[in-house]
Amino acid sequence: MRPALLGAMTPEEILETLQAGPEKLEAARRLARLGMPTRKSEAYRYFDVEPLMEHDWEPTQISGEIEITESEREIVITDGIVTALPCGVEVQVACSNAVDLSGSHFDPLYYLSHLMSPEIISIRFRRDEKVTIVHRFTQPGRLLAYRTALYVDANVRAQIEERYEGAQACGALVLGGYDAFVARDARLSLIKNQTLAEGDYTPILSHRIKVDTQASCDWHTFDFGAGNGLQLVDVELHEHATIDADHLLYATDHARRGTVSRIVHIGQSSVSNQRAKNILAEKARGIFDALIKVEHTGKYTKAHQNSKAILLNDGAYMASKPQLEIYIDDLEASHGSTTGQLDEAQLFYLRSRGIAKEEARKMLILAFANEIIDALEDEALRERLHGSFEAAYWGQTQVSCMETCHGCEEAALGEKA
Repeated sequence: MRPALLGAMTPEEILETLQAGPEKLEAARRLARLGMPTRKSEAYRYFDVEPLMEHDWEPTQISGEIEITESEREIVITDGIVTALPCGVEVQVACSNAVDLSGSHFDPLYYLSHLMSPEIISIRFRRDEKVTIVHRFTQPGRLLAYRTALYVDANVRAQIEERYEGAQACGALVLGGYDAFVARDARLSLIKNQTLAEGDYTPILSHRIKVDTQASCDWHTFDFGAGNGLQLVDVELHEHATIDADHLLYATDHARRGTVSRIVHIGQSSVSNQRAKNILAEKARGIFDALIKVEHTGKYTKAHQNSKAILLNDGAYMASKPQLEIYIDDLEASHGSTTGQLDEAQLFYLRSRGIAKEEARKMLILAFANEIIDALEDEALRERLHGSFEAAYWGQTQVSCMETCHGCEEAALGEKA
């Protein structure tokens, strides 16, 4: 199946080609209206998507009966199928044929993943819980599409840690993501930890997050390594709703990685804070293409957006495009972007204290990354993320300077206090 061919089809032809049921007609209509992504598509301007769309993919297939095992606080999804559920955790996991598509997502692959998913994995939180979702991919060179819907009931606090395992799925394309619905006065914390090696699967993860009145969402993403991948998110904020989005990217080799987002303030007094820190080495390209949109109904909004990047080599490249689209005057908003290299004066200072040059560089890089990791409330989760970053950047996890070099981001970028 060549995804690019779907762009010339009618909604009915798309349903027939993908063998999707009539309940997915609305998704087919949205896909037909948007067309398939190309290098000219705004959301994919900095990501080389055309080879993926022109490739003739064989869809992932699951053969035989699926045995669901018990795990400790983990929901394991293997090739789009739930294979393990946590014991002693009150989380409702089920499957459905469709999900609410009343919002208007900007990414056509969001609708394609809905159309190709036989069932939606539905996860509902009815009480305060912490769980881990493990995404496991095992089939190389194939196309896998699946969707997960998250429901956080009113007054509930839910934390989800995401972990990805795909060393066996070399050359695969994964189209996935969340449809998250955070009810009134609820809070969802979603933390993604993903490391990719060159030649691994390519994830394109399209999310939709709807935050209801007086609810909040913390979305933290940590992307490391040499592989290609993109995350796209469409956020809808209602009255007094809040989202805090932090992104830490360390990309190396020829990786193309990053975030494309649209945060829409619909209700008044809603708040959004979005920060991105990018560390790019060799020929890597980082992407931060983020729009904050404030509708006429979004009075007294507070919206802040910032991207910082460190280029470790001359061949590294950062595509940073923070944007504001505002239709009212009564609000507080800011956005900015900084791209630079390690400050030679700071390196000289550390070397003058007896620290080798390479160790000094590592200290500054680790300090730059610490602010995003240390923003997490869960200490055990912070330690795991420190380990993931250190392993990707340094090749080991025991770094003594982690305890002493916090708060040095200005030094890393060469900024003056």
